[in-house]
Amino acid sequence: MFEGFLSIDQSSKIPKYQQVVDTIVSDIQVGIVKVGDRIPSINETSEEFFLSRDTVEKAYRILCRRGVISAVRGKGFYVTSGNAPSGKRVLLVLNKLSDHKKAIYNSFVHNLDSDTSVDLHIHQSDSRILEKIIMENLGKYDHYVIMPHLLEETTQILNAINRIPKDRLLLLNRNLDGIHGTYGCVYEDFEHDIYKALYSGINEIRKYNKLIMVFPTESCYCTGIKRGFISFCNDETFDAEIIETVSNRPVRPGELYIVIEETDLVEVIKKTAAKNLKLGRSVGLIAYNDSPFKEILAGGISVLSTDFLLMGKTMAEMVRTYSREKVKNPFRLIVRKSL
Repeated sequence: MFEGFLSIDQSSKIPKYQQVVDTIVSDIQVGIVKVGDRIPSINETSEEFFLSRDTVEKAYRILCRRGVISAVRGKGFYVTSGNAPSGKRVLLVLNKLSDHKKAIYNSFVHNLDSDTSVDLHIHQSDSRILEKIIMENLGKYDHYVIMPHLLEETTQILNAINRIPKDRLLLLNRNLDGIHGTYGCVYEDFEHDIYKALYSGINEIRKYNKLIMVFPTESCYCTGIKRGFISFCNDETFDAEIIETVSNRPVRPGELYIVIEETDLVEVIKKTAAKNLKLGRSVGLIAYNDSPFKEILAGGISVLSTDFLLMGKTMAEMVRTYSREKVKNPFRLIVRKSL
């Protein structure tokens, strides 16, 4: 048995079980504890450091799972590996790898501690795939960061997410009803965000007599986007329409298009040019979600967008500090030549 391996900071945001794990791993790495050394029992650690038995048991389970220690029946816990893995392990699950999802990923990884490892999975907006990823990885990670954009939110997927301990769960880009307990989330408020962003550009938008949102039916985009658009048009008395695609529709002067998918963005630009209409004068165009190429396409495409780099940075900070807040990410209208 070795002495004084624990130092619990009662004021830290880091959970006490994680402090136990981190301290034991650190002492192994610096040689205070060696392979074959016995560590105090769960009861001994609980009593000496005024920790609940559940807290210490949880820490020891994590160390056993990582192969750092092992339990010997009737004798206690012993150090079994001198190469104890350091840092946190994060499971990051995105719905797809678009340009803005890559921006979130890069920002997230860049702002983590250098000894934190990230395993990336993609669920393709399929609840069955996401459920399988979660169930196969329960208990293996310190943090589970999940982007829950799904074509269908099933009872099974809600149950699977609820099986993740809430002090390890972080939802990215949107919140979900039906998830219980205190967990972290960096989210967009889709309905209110688009309403406020459109209102910020009301003077430019009033150049047009009809607003058309192109919203694909078969998509995982939040329906709050449509609700916010309809509310804005009703309150500001705009003639408005929601369509699924522009492929079979002529573009007319005086129309402002708000497009979700990049295929519809390109289609509006092509049809506007084919009729010798001026983008940003005769026809307006706003795209959803900013990306570098939209800054230069057709002289600059106006966008409704959240700050993806900040979203990744905020999520990394939650991982680093074990914060479990719910943080609304900024969203705005960026006016460029197409409006």
